[in-house]
Amino acid sequence: MTELVDELLQLPQARTCPYGPPAAYRELHTRRPVSRVTLPNGDQGWLVTGFAETRDLLVDLRVSADRTRPGFPALLPSPAEGTPLRTLAGMDDPEHNRFRRMVTSWFTIRRVRAMRPALERLAGTLVDRMAGESRSADLVPAYCLPLPSMVICELLGVPYADHEFFQDRTRTMITAEDQAEVVRAATELIGYLTGLAADKTRGPGPDLISYLLAGQVGPGRMTVAQLVNMAVLLLGAGHETLSGSIALGVALLAGDTERLAALRTAPEAAVEALVRHTSVTDTVVNRVATADIDVGDVRIRAGDALVFSTAVANRDHRVHPDPDRLDLSDGHRRHVAFGFGVHQCLGQNLARIELEVALTVLFDRLPGLRVAIPEAELPVKSSPLVNGLKALPVRW
Repeated sequence: MTELVDELLQLPQARTCPYGPPAAYRELHTRRPVSRVTLPNGDQGWLVTGFAETRDLLVDLRVSADRTRPGFPALLPSPAEGTPLRTLAGMDDPEHNRFRRMVTSWFTIRRVRAMRPALERLAGTLVDRMAGESRSADLVPAYCLPLPSMVICELLGVPYADHEFFQDRTRTMITAEDQAEVVRAATELIGYLTGLAADKTRGPGPDLISYLLAGQVGPGRMTVAQLVNMAVLLLGAGHETLSGSIALGVALLAGDTERLAALRTAPEAAVEALVRHTSVTDTVVNRVATADIDVGDVRIRAGDALVFSTAVANRDHRVHPDPDRLDLSDGHRRHVAFGFGVHQCLGQNLARIELEVALTVLFDRLPGLRVAIPEAELPVKSSPLVNGLKALPVRW
């Protein structure tokens, strides 16, 4: 087995194209699917860019998602001083499975399909409000961000009136480079959700936090602190990732009659293709090896850090012969945009339906919607965790 010693790429790298992974990651992939890289703390690790290699490693019991293990890679400052924030994404089985089973029933395909009429009404209300005010808008604050924020607030029982607070804290947690800023934002968000949980203990509602407080919190099951950590993950993932997906989807579809026809003909297939093509959560999946693992001619040593570029894996030419082509009729789920294995995205069923509703309602009501600036001028929002657009000026 070989240990590769090329000049090492420094992680993280930023996107320059809003729809695709950093060019440097793709360049590494042309040479090999698993490459040595340098992490932000100066340590070396591995960047996994191959589709098959990503899937194989994410189900390999010799890799761990536990962020407290020595060697676990961190591309951003930790949101907690000392010990990383403990969420589902950072747990191994059986602990991970125990907590995940507590909430799985809230994200089944049957349950999220039942939410569709409410999602369509909400999307329609937002579009009508926007269209009634002007013939142009910045779609990110007017539509792409409020729609998923309202949905996750309703699900968790978080008052949408507080959206500016939690959106700001979440944004800081996933973009700030200063440790003190990240810790402050996380502390404030945890404090807010802890207070909300206390309120729901006294006056529960028909929401997920109330459900967990009533049926899962207790000795030997779940603590309030663990519930709050889970809520931090769901709240952040529920609005940041979807807002990016919606914005990028609109930018790719607006003004393109062929793509819009494909969306109307087969919306589920179109959404699957968009999810693969945009891959907004690129290097969010990280692991650490707990034993030596051979991947092709590369030997990953126990304790080595693993960072997965799922966006590059989703454009692996060995799986997609024309990887940069957006084919909206290709509804096959040959991608890892939602991760893979036991840690794959808990809310992927909801994400798919939200994205489908957001796009179909918008273009049904505003069929003449166009992006108001050249594609090259779209302001890219790039983070190791979530990507998207900072703004999306449109007119209709």
